[in-house]
Amino acid sequence: MKLFEISEVVRSLPELWVGLRFTLLLVFTSLAMGTVIGLLVCLGRLLGRDLLVGLCVTYTTIFRGIPEVVLMFWIYYCGPLLGGVRASSLSAALVAMSLYVGALLSEIFRGGILAVPRGQAEAARSLGVPEFWVWTSVILPQAFRIVIPALIGAAALTVKISGIASTIGVTELVFQANIVAGQSYRYFEMFTAVGAFYFLILFPMSMVAKGYERKLTMRRR
Repeated sequence: MKLFEISEVVRSLPELWVGLRFTLLLVFTSLAMGTVIGLLVCLGRLLGRDLLVGLCVTYTTIFRGIPEVVLMFWIYYCGPLLGGVRASSLSAALVAMSLYVGALLSEIFRGGILAVPRGQAEAARSLGVPEFWVWTSVILPQAFRIVIPALIGAAALTVKISGIASTIGVTELVFQANIVAGQSYRYFEMFTAVGAFYFLILFPMSMVAKGYERKLTMRRR
């Protein structure tokens, strides 16, 4: 028996494609929800009063400090003890990933906003520009450009942690590969294929981030 049979990978592509679709669903949905959460938490820390700031800091500290797999297990297995209703494995994974990504992005957004020179916002306010336009036209566009490499890094991390969802039964890429390998005993081929899929997703993202970082460096010179 050969160590690697490419025909086994080709035969299993339909199952792996189903898993890849669930992986992409997890990634894009959790990034979208996490972006909304992260932006709200970031603005709460920067613009809020004592209680709101404290709640935002607590949220960020808790969800950045808990391992993603523990958070996913807790929501899936312990959530029903509190709410009385068991969420589906996909819903539990999406909630856990969104909370984690939201905490991560809130710090990225906050760092980008604080990196914008304060003099620019103060100059706009001195000219009578309304606060809404100060944020939407002066602060946020510059902050977004600053944090693009970090956002790409956060997206890449989200892709990597999506495989954890297989531990609670989400039929994403790792789960599907494990099922197929268990039936055919071709673990080498299946998980080599999984690694190739992840590489094809993550490598272009890293190249884009590095290219943008070089572009930013050249602009600052």
